[in-house]
Amino acid sequence: MPLFDGKDKSRYASFTRRTLMLSGGMGGVFALLAGRLYQLQIVNGSQYMTEAEDNRVNQRLIPPPRGRILDRFGVELATNRRNYRIVLIAEQATDGVATALDAVGRVIELPPHQRERVLHDLAQNKKFVPVPVAENLSWEEFARLNLHLPYLPGVQPDVGETRSYPFGVELSHVVGYVAAASPEDQKNDDDQLLDQPGFRVGKRGIEKAYDKEMRGSAGASRVEVNAYGRVIRELSSIAGVPGKDVYLTIDCELQRLVEQKLGDESAACVVMDTATGDVLALASTPGYDPNLFNVGISGEQWRSLLGDDHKPLLNKAVGGAYPPGSTFKPAMALAAMDNGLADLTVNCTGSMTFGDRDWHCWSWKKGGHGHVNLHSGIAESCDIFFYEVARRLGIDKMEQAARALGMGAPTGIELPGEIGGFIPSAAWKLAKIGVPWQQGETLNTGIGQGYVLTTPLQLCTLAARIASGKAVTPRIAHEVGATVQPRPVPAPLPFSEAAFAAVRSGMSAVTNEVIGTAYSWRITQPGFEMAGKTGTAQVRRISKEERLSGVLNNSQLPWNLREHALFIAYAPADAPRYACAIIIEHGAVVSHPHVQMARDILLFAQQRDPVKLPTAYPIHAAEALPAGAGSHT
Repeated sequence: MPLFDGKDKSRYASFTRRTLMLSGGMGGVFALLAGRLYQLQIVNGSQYMTEAEDNRVNQRLIPPPRGRILDRFGVELATNRRNYRIVLIAEQATDGVATALDAVGRVIELPPHQRERVLHDLAQNKKFVPVPVAENLSWEEFARLNLHLPYLPGVQPDVGETRSYPFGVELSHVVGYVAAASPEDQKNDDDQLLDQPGFRVGKRGIEKAYDKEMRGSAGASRVEVNAYGRVIRELSSIAGVPGKDVYLTIDCELQRLVEQKLGDESAACVVMDTATGDVLALASTPGYDPNLFNVGISGEQWRSLLGDDHKPLLNKAVGGAYPPGSTFKPAMALAAMDNGLADLTVNCTGSMTFGDRDWHCWSWKKGGHGHVNLHSGIAESCDIFFYEVARRLGIDKMEQAARALGMGAPTGIELPGEIGGFIPSAAWKLAKIGVPWQQGETLNTGIGQGYVLTTPLQLCTLAARIASGKAVTPRIAHEVGATVQPRPVPAPLPFSEAAFAAVRSGMSAVTNEVIGTAYSWRITQPGFEMAGKTGTAQVRRISKEERLSGVLNNSQLPWNLREHALFIAYAPADAPRYACAIIIEHGAVVSHPHVQMARDILLFAQQRDPVKLPTAYPIHAAEALPAGAGSHT
């Protein structure tokens, strides 16, 4: 009998086929797995090992110490100090974050805006990430918090570094401040340091101008982390490169005196070395405390600064635009001397008629100044004389003279926010407004009114260029790190020596002759005399309606409508080395406080003589004073 009948043979064959198919399928699966394992472990093994290592080890940036800002004598104007602070770790706050903040608030002051910032930061980070709660604590506050730590779960003390501005308000518009990097900062700068929590960048002043140089280069720390990103241990650390120090041309002592003299006025003052262009003092009042911005300013404080009509956030010295008034007249006098008007004499009767209107002179003398030449025109600031000068020169020659003396364009000083002022021309008006230039506008321009706008820094540059006869350019940064900032050799100005001599004589008469408008406030110490030019800039004319209601002079107007008071000067008058420009917004009064301020500032500068004192930075050979500088012999 056969072992298998036909039916059994068919069943056996079917079973064998299924077994082979199943075995083949399983073999294929194992082959795929083996191939994949080979790819993962042999072919791509090093790649995945590296990625696994990256998941285990994180590299974190270490912000370097920020470079300091120092004055010409090495006095620190912006530096770094210890930052006593506390941080909160949400997961360790056993009774909740709100309870922990309440507990901190019972030990030290914790304003509502600060509390809101902490809650926002906690929501943006993982629960084990420390978030700063209070920074820049005093030692007493820090010690008190440490004493209460057993009752403050989740709160930890920490000591770091923060920016410090020892002189606060006094140098706020020079040094500026640092603050947390904004989204716009991060968008425009690819430095990874800006992504670090709490990292601060320069926002104004020198802090902004040289932010990248003072920022330095980041260090790196390799740390081992677990699957949740928590740090287990530090594997290695490389220190960063500290930021570069910036040495300024500022004399801190002179700056402090200027700030003291300006007081609470809405004002600005610049003092410059007439030979080199070094800015020795640059003040704008009122200022602000840059330390407030370091840790975050409250909304109330910010609104107070924005709403102040004295504009404490505006650096008026470089960003304030003002009609120069009569301080513009020396520029017109230089142009007059070299355009055939050296012997011009005008009879001032107190007014003149031109076109369809009367043009008045400011003169307090009944009947005007009488016969006036260029010397007495400057000394007595006769408007009628300079109306005639302007009429004969024409706007184009006036524009050329003003621009040669540093007006109508930014000076290029290393401070953000500088504006260029404005010097009009006939071509500008026709192109911009579509109306031809009028002769009456020429007369108005001749006394520094109309379209003319300048900054206090430009006016100081004007005084320095008249004093030196050279195109000195202001600068405020001397060295960044060990690199001396380049400074071009001042070129001669396009005016004759005779023109300079005549204008300097007139400016000396302003303060040193009885007819001068500033004679009462002159420097009386022999050898320290100053030469200068007073100015009053009209904000707007008193209307007919106001005159009918009894408003007859500047002092009867609201503060913001009163005239500006300006003064430019240099000293010593016979061998200039220091130039000064000052403006008090809406401060034109008979007592001329601005002239008194400038007098005291220039006298102090000469007696202290900071340009001759040993500086903290070397005076390089290329910067040595040329022979004969500071003299007009």
